Amino acid sequence: MSTTTLLLARHGQTIWHAENRYAGISDVPLTDTGIAQAESLGRWAATHLVDAIWTSPLSRAIRTAAPAARALNLTPHTEPALAECDFGVLEGRTLAEFEAENPKAAHAFRSDPVTHAFPGAEDPTAAATRGTAALHRIATAHPDQRVLVVAHNTLLRLVLCRLLAIPLSEYRRVFPRLRNAAVSELRLQEGAVALLSLNVPCGTED
Repeated sequence: MSTTTLLLARHGQTIWHAENRYAGISDVPLTDTGIAQAESLGRWAATHLVDAIWTSPLSRAIRTAAPAARALNLTPHTEPALAECDFGVLEGRTLAEFEAENPKAAHAFRSDPVTHAFPGAEDPTAAATRGTAALHRIATAHPDQRVLVVAHNTLLRLVLCRLLAIPLSEYRRVFPRLRNAAVSELRLQEGAVALLSLNVPCGTED
């Protein structure tokens, strides 16, 4: 049986994340801190076995993967299904701002962020399905290899829940956040999934 190791990394810090604002499908650039985090990930990749790199199509993920690609002399592949969730009315806003105008909806979201996703947001269940399918496609394309996958906080947490048979509604509690440019190691083998490490820092993380 072939085994694929996926090295999951959230992109570096962006301007909106520094302000605790939701950045989903919006293409928000990295901060100077985010660029430093990307460079740290690149140095980490240079000393670890990585056979391929895949990224979300959003520029913050592509930019985060770029130092690793240079260090390893690899050309990253882009997977549209690895894009972050669309957060609807919360794009570019904080949860506190939303709560100030709609406390009931904010409370419902905190209680169950899947059943009570933000108005206009992508269905988290659908996001988990597309993200999980993307990782399975990547694993199939790279049997017995180690693949760096640079994507996003909410999407990856939903996918981890789906792969590890954790209720999706628990994603914010079980995985409070994935640190910027930290690596989580996931092993896929013929339908079996194992989480080997979570949020391992590469150097400069938030």
